[in-house]
Amino acid sequence: MSAIDKIIANQDQYSCNVETLGECKICSPVHHHEFVREGERILVTENECYLKEISEKLGHTPTFERAGPREKIFHDPNWTRVGIVTAGGLCPGLNNVIKGLVEILSFDYGVKTIFGIRYGYAGLNPDLGYEPVMLNPDSVDTIHELGGTILGSSRGQQPTDKIVDTLVRMNINILFCIGGDGSLRCARDIGDECCKRGLKISVVGIPKTIDNDLQFIGRSFGFETAVATAAEVIRSAHVEAKGTAGGIGLVKLMGRDSGFIAAYASIANPVVNFCLVPESVFKLDGPTGLFAALEHRFAAGKDHAVIVVAEGAGQEMFEGMPDERDASGNILKKDIGEFLKRALECHMKSRGIKSSVKYFDPSYTVRSVPAKGTDAIRCYMLARNAVHAAMAGRTNCVVGNLGESYCLVPIKLATIERQKISLKSDLWRSVMDATGQEYYFDDKVTRRRATDPAFMAP
Repeated sequence: MSAIDKIIANQDQYSCNVETLGECKICSPVHHHEFVREGERILVTENECYLKEISEKLGHTPTFERAGPREKIFHDPNWTRVGIVTAGGLCPGLNNVIKGLVEILSFDYGVKTIFGIRYGYAGLNPDLGYEPVMLNPDSVDTIHELGGTILGSSRGQQPTDKIVDTLVRMNINILFCIGGDGSLRCARDIGDECCKRGLKISVVGIPKTIDNDLQFIGRSFGFETAVATAAEVIRSAHVEAKGTAGGIGLVKLMGRDSGFIAAYASIANPVVNFCLVPESVFKLDGPTGLFAALEHRFAAGKDHAVIVVAEGAGQEMFEGMPDERDASGNILKKDIGEFLKRALECHMKSRGIKSSVKYFDPSYTVRSVPAKGTDAIRCYMLARNAVHAAMAGRTNCVVGNLGESYCLVPIKLATIERQKISLKSDLWRSVMDATGQEYYFDDKVTRRRATDPAFMAP
């Protein structure tokens, strides 16, 4: 069931409207800016036919509130105290977002007290003893040049009641949570607890997921940089593969449940011959397995192959093995990269095929580099709009960008389920065209090659 279908089936549980803390009565100090008017909304999709179809099922046209500065705000900047937390795994652009938040808070709104929370949500649990750091425009001036996060990060939820107690004790009335699916769910719990207690605390998320697997937020920051970095690794794998007889360059990329990095990187540097993602089940043996596909390629006269595999692909091959979970409760994926390396080496040796597997696992390299180009710009724009939303008293929401517009999405909708590649989408069709892998996986190719000497596989 897609995210939209899930919303249609449970309309009483989901809404496109963002929660607010109350009426905005304070004149905004933002100058020289066109304010967002009340009631401005962004359509959830630009596809007119699809929009009409889901609107008929919902009984209304689904839209999200346009992000941006309001003429009237809820929080008084003179009394505002802010907390910024980075949670979950690292991602390109975290420091860009921190810098953007601090600068917009300081320059646009004149907020003086900004706490950087150390090591994720752990920094809001007083039992663990992590002291916050004070942030200002000078302290964040050049942090965008660095990978990672100057605040540190951690996985796993901390007791929500203790986190909210800490916010109250520190007089924090705005909390920015920079994180992915699990981290935003934690943010929602914090927002819900604040609401339950009647606390006027805005909890606003900035979507950080290198896998690009959140719903309704467009492309998450860090993704473009990850793809560009992965494409460079693929280039190296290609060089290594071509440098030896029967060379196979094997690259494992991040993507636990969604193979977007693997797919986009394979298109960005189309020297990839096989792209394996969690959304598409594959097998090793049999006439349509990976082993046969590789043999088809070498039989066609090719002297090398490049394989890109997402970390969550092929998990069905580990069936029966016990599950392990990380601190956030996510099931740890079995190492498909090492598994494939050993399996490929054993198979080629058993068939007497001269081959050499060169294995690359650049996961930490890909996620720890600084954001580049338009990705860095997206970080800053997401930060800007998060500040505007928070100052206007919005809460339990995350900033997204649909097309050229930025919008506010309830966290509950953004995390309704992980976004995945549709195997019927233009993206996946592009992967098939860029790699040509469907020709090798198809057993008919072998038979056609045997009867048609002029047949050329990609």
